[in-house]
Amino acid sequence: MEIVIRPMTALDLLSIKDILLTDFDDFWNYNIFNQELQNPNSKYIVALKDNIIVGFAGIWISVDDIHLTNIVTKKNMRNNHIAQKMLEELIFISKKENKASLTLEVNENNTYAIKLYEHFNFKKVGLRKNYYSNNENAIIMTLCL
Repeated sequence: MEIVIRPMTALDLLSIKDILLTDFDDFWNYNIFNQELQNPNSKYIVALKDNIIVGFAGIWISVDDIHLTNIVTKKNMRNNHIAQKMLEELIFISKKENKASLTLEVNENNTYAIKLYEHFNFKKVGLRKNYYSNNENAIIMTLCL
């Protein structure tokens, strides 16, 4: 399966609207992504299969580190290494920014995502209690760049 990764554009927001409603949490929405695309410190990418968006991911660049904001694959396309390919691209982008680390939060019950991050040598460095809207905890993970 050939997956193409490229920068997200404003036109992509219409395509990911449905993914946001069905395959992601309730915080990220069309308006937030529209703002993010205008933020010079944000970088977002999309994953395409046959010219159709099947995933997206993004980072925030700060003074000394980078924060992975989200990485989402359409539910019917999961287990096809799409998240892995997007994460590889975000790590590549992050290394070009010459920052110390790439940090993220992941739901402590999301074992698939935790294994993916560990595969890329992210280390567990902390815990955010009741981080998500359902009061589940988030594990903080960091990759030294």
